[in-house]
Amino acid sequence: MDALDTEIPARSNRSLDAYWMPFTANRQFKAEPRMLAGAQGLYYTSDDGREILDGTAGLWCCNAGHGHREIADAVHRQLLEMDYAPSFQMGHPPAFDFAERLKELAPDGFNHVFFTGSGSESVDTALKIALAWHRARGEGTRTRLIGRERGYHGVGFGGISVGGLVNNRRHFGTLLTGVDHLPHTHAPEHNAYSRGEPEWGAHLADELERIVALHGAETIAAVIVEPVAGSTGVLIPPKGYLKRLREICDKHGILLIFDEVITGFGRLGTPFASQFFDVMPDLFTTAKGLTNGVVPMGAVFATDRIHDAFMQGPEATIELFHGYTYSGHPIACAAGLAVLDIYARDGLLTRAAQIASVWEDAVHSLKGEPHVTDIRNLGLIGGVELAPRSDAPGTRGYDVFKACFEAGCMVRVTGDIIAMSPPLTIGEAEIGRLIDTLRKVLRQTA
Repeated sequence: MDALDTEIPARSNRSLDAYWMPFTANRQFKAEPRMLAGAQGLYYTSDDGREILDGTAGLWCCNAGHGHREIADAVHRQLLEMDYAPSFQMGHPPAFDFAERLKELAPDGFNHVFFTGSGSESVDTALKIALAWHRARGEGTRTRLIGRERGYHGVGFGGISVGGLVNNRRHFGTLLTGVDHLPHTHAPEHNAYSRGEPEWGAHLADELERIVALHGAETIAAVIVEPVAGSTGVLIPPKGYLKRLREICDKHGILLIFDEVITGFGRLGTPFASQFFDVMPDLFTTAKGLTNGVVPMGAVFATDRIHDAFMQGPEATIELFHGYTYSGHPIACAAGLAVLDIYARDGLLTRAAQIASVWEDAVHSLKGEPHVTDIRNLGLIGGVELAPRSDAPGTRGYDVFKACFEAGCMVRVTGDIIAMSPPLTIGEAEIGRLIDTLRKVLRQTA
């Protein structure tokens, strides 16, 4: 990786009013901003010139780290050759080339890729494909979608309908009708401090049988779950849970969708979580690591069985009335192709498996530190749950997050859970720095 020439400006007094920030307490942030001004390798640089270890791969997306010259050059070449091309009734080589390369990484049978602009768009696309697939086969009564409590599937209306995070839902009306939810798998009373997949909880998948009995299998189109629930605070599936979901879906003719926006592209030590758990969905969504976060892009992978059901009727008929202006954007495809080259060259899609035991030991070394009530890990994902303050839930987690940043490490906070998902390039020394910083902050936090 060649260093990119960057200049870090001094901390400025620029106005912050115009930018309405996403998923941010805007007034709180703008009173005491945390500004990033550069990125290289495993580190960000703050606008006052401090080195910040990236403990979250940006936002679960910069799996290969930051500042790769190869990606920048590929994007530059594509911009000069062709900056944009439509994907409606037109095509361009980078999109077909990228889809072919992705197919080679996917589990057997996933030979078709539908490009989107983000993880949220990928989820809504997968849900629409599932509904349309049943209709194409003459089972148009299957319109119900099943998500899971504490699930996160982006911020489109489909995604927040099947999602199970209350703050993402409560302000936006009735959302999609005909949606139900499985119970979440968070059970610290049984599984606290589990290393890897918890032993207790596979039976929670049997709640799908209850939902089927309530609504009727003939009304249910699809179940969507994250193989590992990330945004809610790192919830690892119990052993056998995903296999049981697959069995129940097969029994009742229900499609199973994996949301792999976080787990895709090496996070667990395999290209995709379905390969790690040896459980194959019918569709799976991706984004984030698809382009290493460099250019916004998402993709839905479909099996031949799903795709081929649409390829019926007159050849001049549009098979799926769905798509986006930026589906298969040439710049995103160029970035993605360069990213796949880096993943292959550096062995990054399997590297998490090689360093997972070091990561696991380091994360679990925080057991017994102040306020820690549970620790969870899988691959290169870690979650540290903290006891909430009785009068102000969520504030302890935020204070730890903020203090870690000031101490030179970036972690993610969700409520009173600290989540970590460093770039797949991280080494033992940087793991030690990240965990030791968190340890010191925990000891200093009231």
